[in-house]
Amino acid sequence: MCTSLSFTSPVALFGRNLDLDVPFGEQVVVTPRNFPFAFHQVPSMPSHFAMIGMACVAEGVPLYAEAVNEKGVYIAGLNFPQNAYYAPLAPSEKTALAPYELIPFLLGQCESLAQARSLLEDISLVAIPFSAGYPLAPLHWHIADQTGSITVESMKDGLNIYENPAGVLTNNPPFPFQMMNLNNYMHLRTSAPVNHFSSSVPLRTYGQGMGAMGLPGDFSPMSRFVKAAFLKCNSVFGKDEFSTVTQFFHILDAVAMVRGSVVTDESRTDITRYSCCIDAKSGVYYYKTYENSCIHAVSLFHEALDSDMLRLFPLSERQQILFENVPSGEKKKGVLNG
Repeated sequence: MCTSLSFTSPVALFGRNLDLDVPFGEQVVVTPRNFPFAFHQVPSMPSHFAMIGMACVAEGVPLYAEAVNEKGVYIAGLNFPQNAYYAPLAPSEKTALAPYELIPFLLGQCESLAQARSLLEDISLVAIPFSAGYPLAPLHWHIADQTGSITVESMKDGLNIYENPAGVLTNNPPFPFQMMNLNNYMHLRTSAPVNHFSSSVPLRTYGQGMGAMGLPGDFSPMSRFVKAAFLKCNSVFGKDEFSTVTQFFHILDAVAMVRGSVVTDESRTDITRYSCCIDAKSGVYYYKTYENSCIHAVSLFHEALDSDMLRLFPLSERQQILFENVPSGEKKKGVLNG
């Protein structure tokens, strides 16, 4: 359960909510240009574009949930159960990749969305897990840069690539159905509605926001898709970087999962474990976690990008609260003074 967004204007901003009932060892990871990537069935990549994102590092390898490279290409993997399909073998004319290899393979060599799309035309995703302890994750992908975005879904009929004009991705159903469903909400508006009910009945608005009555508010994938798309397409940004980043997080907050609102079949609670926003131009990865709503940032371009060593940034999980009228030397359990 996740929601991914991509903006091309006023600046290229990408990011997502990661909704999950358990942590997966996530931390912000910078992969420099000379960290070697090995693949199962294609040549290794000893050097490549640098990238930053959220990943679990397993056996020394960053397994990215989402990342952006130094050229501003973004990829996020989102849960796609019952629909994702990986072939046991790839056709001989195709480039065979394990699903977890797709992000480093594309981000390592693509300078643009157009280049990524060209490579995807010759890729087949095969059923190879990272290792015995890491089962195959049923995923689809949101890929974007400053020019636009696409959705990539590996299903039984092959690897499908769709233009994504909404710049949004959630989970099921497959992307064409998500876009078709948006037609059911074309009547929504940000301004006050007009009485089309009947000219003989004197109806009028009684509060702000009534133009969007009918906008879904539940946590299902289709509802989150509609709500995120409506908010994204009507978003009004400020003029500086911090205000645009803050606005991005407000959109993600509107489709985030609150502990207790979604309970899994295993009786665990889904929460938005983290939300992130990536400024493609500055290379800054902003994030906040469920337990700490303070926005933290890691800058790709402040790292030694020609290194061959991963840079790991554990998440700051303790809530930070600034007291306005408590002496700075006093501490209270569970909070920090600014």
